[in-house]
Amino acid sequence: MSNDVCSHVKVVVRVRPTNESERLENCRNVVQVVDNHMLIFDPKEEDLTCFGSQRVRNRNINKRANKDLKFVFDHVFDENSTQVDVFESTTKGVLDSVMNGFNCTVFAYGATGAGKTHTMLGSQNDPGVMYRTMKELFKRMDDAKEEKEFAVAFSYLEVYNEQIRDLLANVGPLAVREDGSKGVVVQGLTLHKPKSADHILEALDSGNRNRTQHPTDMNATSSRSHAVFQIYLRQQDKTASLNPNVCIAKMSLIDLAGSERASATNAKGA
Repeated sequence: MSNDVCSHVKVVVRVRPTNESERLENCRNVVQVVDNHMLIFDPKEEDLTCFGSQRVRNRNINKRANKDLKFVFDHVFDENSTQVDVFESTTKGVLDSVMNGFNCTVFAYGATGAGKTHTMLGSQNDPGVMYRTMKELFKRMDDAKEEKEFAVAFSYLEVYNEQIRDLLANVGPLAVREDGSKGVVVQGLTLHKPKSADHILEALDSGNRNRTQHPTDMNATSSRSHAVFQIYLRQQDKTASLNPNVCIAKMSLIDLAGSERASATNAKGA
C-alpha cells in the first residue's frame, strides 16, 4: 500500500483469533503481539501443537532452533482488532493517494484459513475493507461535489488455474491483451457504475458466491482463486477552462488464494 512518497510499500499483519476447533484441541498461539508494530514468533520445539486440524510437532512447521523471533511491520493488528480498525489504519489512508491520481494496490496474503477473505470481503453484517473503502470513497466524492465532477466504476474478476473469469457476468474465460493507450486490459470484463456503496456490497456478495471454492484440511469453504476487485475513478474540476484538470486513478483490492503448499492442506487449484 502507498499513501506517502517516502514509503511506496507498506506491510501490515492481522493475527486472527483461535477458532473453535483449535480451542477444543488446546492449541497455543504461535505468535505474540508486542505492540502496534512488533510481533514475536516463538515456537516451543518439542511441544505438540496443531496446524489446522492436525496435531504435529512444532519442529515440522518451523525447523529453526531460534526462539523469540521478532518481526517489525508498518502495523500489527491483534486478534481483538475489528474490521473498522483494519480499514481505518490501511485502505482509508490509501484513498488519499487514489484521490490524488495515483494507482494503488492492496492485497491480502496468507495461508488458507488465516482470515484473508474475512478481512477483504467480510459479510453483510460485518463487511471488510472492500466495502468500507467504497463507502469512504462515496463520502469523499459527496464532500467535494461542489468543486469536482466524479465518475466511478468497478469490476470483479478471479484468476483460477491461469484462467480469468468475470465474477459479475456469466461469460467464459477472458483474455488479457495490451492496449496502446490503456495498457494491459482484460478483454470483455464488465464495468459497473455503482449507485451507492450498498450497491457494491450486493455485487461483492454476488461475485463471491461465484468464486471457485474447494474444501481443504484447514478450511471447508476455501477460496482457491485470486479475486481482484478494481475501482476506476475519474475526476474533473467544475470550473470552466479550456484545459480542464482531469485526474484518473485505479485502486485494486485483491484477495489472494492460500499461500501454503497444496500438499500441506490437500488444496487443489490456483
